[in-house]
Amino acid sequence: MRNEKDFRNWQRLTPAGKIFHKLGLFLLHLSLGQQIALFWNAVKSLFSSSRNFKTDTRNIISQTFFTGVEIFPTLFIVATLFGTVVIIEVISLMGKMGLSDVVGSLIVVVIIRELGPILTAFLIAGRSGSSLTTYIGSMVINSEVDALATMGVNPIRYLVMPGLFGGCIALFFMNIIFSASAICAGYLLTKGIILLTGNIINIQLTWSYLSHEILNAITLTDFVFIVIKPLVFGAIITTNACYQALNIQRDVRQVPKATSRSVIISFLYIVCADVVLSIFYFVDYINNINSLI
Repeated sequence: MRNEKDFRNWQRLTPAGKIFHKLGLFLLHLSLGQQIALFWNAVKSLFSSSRNFKTDTRNIISQTFFTGVEIFPTLFIVATLFGTVVIIEVISLMGKMGLSDVVGSLIVVVIIRELGPILTAFLIAGRSGSSLTTYIGSMVINSEVDALATMGVNPIRYLVMPGLFGGCIALFFMNIIFSASAICAGYLLTKGIILLTGNIINIQLTWSYLSHEILNAITLTDFVFIVIKPLVFGAIITTNACYQALNIQRDVRQVPKATSRSVIISFLYIVCADVVLSIFYFVDYINNINSLI
């Protein structure tokens, strides 16, 4: 009966519908397609009739704390050192070339627009994403995920959904903190280096100059992508981490392999997603150049 019903439904499809149907089946056989399906099921599970607002909120907050707050010391140190290097290199190089008016634009591009979100995502993927894979993978090995399903608890809503939303929220705030730390703490460290070395690096830097240049260079588009990029990266990291864990083989020796695979694939997806999101800027740059010409 089911095969006959499927056949009738197939016959009703238009040629375009049949193409999309075959394309969907093809994607579901790929790892990327299965991860997209897992992401959709996790989002959908938040609005299921069996949801428990109190429990879901507690799980999301717990995952947000684990993903974001606990990584703050490491993230702050990396951001400060990274911001210091960028500030010194940009100001010294642009000063030598007589292009001091583009200092703010370069800092915005490097810290706020491109490398800041990527480095934040890399840190969280390497620490929190790998931990999430290990945690869920161990539950799969010990048949705890099967036990949840037996008790009537949806494993996707209980395990994947909190990780997804908590990871996105944490990455959004950590990205803002990374950029702020890179600029503010990086400035303070740069001033400290200037004082300790007697300005051997030969740069002139004041907070009013640096902040003025950055505020003049940042655009509304940058604010939009400050929101979009962390959410996309957070969804990629957590979905991939959960997917690698849920599809682990029932062998404890496979847990570290799944964890390393999760981190590497997350890095790859993050870079690919950043390239896709940066196409908007490439088009904007080309339009600006054409207008000047």
